Amino acid sequence: MCEVTSIRARALTTVAAQLGNPHGPLGKIVARILNRANRFAVDAAIEAAEVTPGSSAADIGFGGGVGLSVLLRRVGPDGTVHGVEISPDMLSRVRSRFTADIGAGRLRVVEGSLTDLPLADGALDAVVTVNTVYFVAELDRACAELARILRPTGRVVVCIGDPEAMAGMPFTAYGFRLRPVAEVAAALERAGLTVEHRRIDRRPIPAHLLIGRPAR
Repeated sequence: MCEVTSIRARALTTVAAQLGNPHGPLGKIVARILNRANRFAVDAAIEAAEVTPGSSAADIGFGGGVGLSVLLRRVGPDGTVHGVEISPDMLSRVRSRFTADIGAGRLRVVEGSLTDLPLADGALDAVVTVNTVYFVAELDRACAELARILRPTGRVVVCIGDPEAMAGMPFTAYGFRLRPVAEVAAALERAGLTVEHRRIDRRPIPAHLLIGRPAR
């Protein structure tokens, strides 16, 4: 029984690690899964960010890259999309997939983390990050970085799964930080943002959108 438990723990640890940083042959499969599973949340986050044609937008922790496709359509030919990702394998995947957009300067992808964003102060009109803050130890620093890169009229949308529902998933016990929604909202407020909370009721895991705007 102990050996079975150990095997299960190792398997779930691998799943959790791949979700936080997809890599290797398994990472290719995880990227496709993330694109399908996160699509509804990505669409909702981008809609809440009110991305407009000609604007400058970013997807932080883009994973499989579905958010980049949506953002490119929303900003149109005169806009710019930035993608930041911690996984070198996902960066390589996206660079191969979006060669034309990168070559045209419409898409810029760089390696980086939520706590150290390689983007200029006040550079962006809209920022989305979906299902990423579970893997960040320094939440206040991450929220300060998101606030830093926003223009005065910009919006950042942090999307997370409902923490109580996610606690029921077996892999979240292995490396996920399931913070209460109010805790994430408070960190955004400490970063100088006013926060609106919207809930998306969806089975089996509802989602929460935290929409931050620079306080005036």
